[in-house]
Amino acid sequence: MGEPCEVKFRLVRGRTSVSKARAVLRAKLGEWRAGQAAVESAELVLSELVTNALRAEAPGDRMIGVRIECRERGGLLRLEVSDAGEGRPVVRQPGDLDAAGRGLLIVEALTYRWGVDERQAGIGKTVWAELLAPGIVPLRGEAEAAAVTVRVGQSVRAGDDWRTVRSVRSERFASGGLLVVVGLDNGSFLRLRAADVVTVRTGSAPAQEDMGNAEDQLRLSAGPVSAP
Repeated sequence: MGEPCEVKFRLVRGRTSVSKARAVLRAKLGEWRAGQAAVESAELVLSELVTNALRAEAPGDRMIGVRIECRERGGLLRLEVSDAGEGRPVVRQPGDLDAAGRGLLIVEALTYRWGVDERQAGIGKTVWAELLAPGIVPLRGEAEAAAVTVRVGQSVRAGDDWRTVRSVRSERFASGGLLVVVGLDNGSFLRLRAADVVTVRTGSAPAQEDMGNAEDQLRLSAGPVSAP
C-alpha cells in the first residue's frame, strides 16, 4: 500500500489513558472503514494492553507508547503497547470470584496471536497483539481521522475550506494531555486534542491553489505525529 498504514502516539501514566487510546483507535479504524466486530474486538484488546502497561512497575514520568498498524492489505491489525516496566505478562487463570486477572485471557481469546518483545531502544518491553480483520484498508480520498494521525501534505477541512497541512507538532497540556498543533498553508493553526476528529483528504491530487512547491512538499513529508 502506498501511504503509511500506521499511527503512533504516547500516553501519560494516568487514569484517562485507556479511554484516549480507545478514541484514537476508533477514529483510525473508522478512517479505514473497519467493520463493527473488528472495532469492538480491537478496542477490548487495546484497553487490556494499555491497562496492563499502566499497572507495570515503572517510574511515574515514563510514558506508554502505542502503535496501531494495518498489515497484509488490510487483513491483519497489529496493536503494540510499550512500557518501561520489567518482567513479562503471564496469562492467569483467576477463580470465579476473582474480580481481576482476566485481561490476557481476553487478549488470547480475541487475537490471532500475541506476544512480548524487548524494546529495541530503551528499557522495558512491547506487548503486541494481531487480530484478523479482513477488509480494512487505509481510505484514499475524504475521511475522518484523529488529530494525532494528521500528516504533512494532507488536506484538512478548516471551516468551509480545505487547507494543506504544512507542519505538525505536539505540545503538552499542564495536566499531561497531548495537544496537536497543525500549521496550514494560509498561515493559520489548528490546536486540537490528540483524539479530536478532523476531516482529511489523502491520496488525491490537491487543488491548484494548495500545490505549492513540489520540493517543499517532499521535504516536509513526515509520518504520524508522536509526542516528544
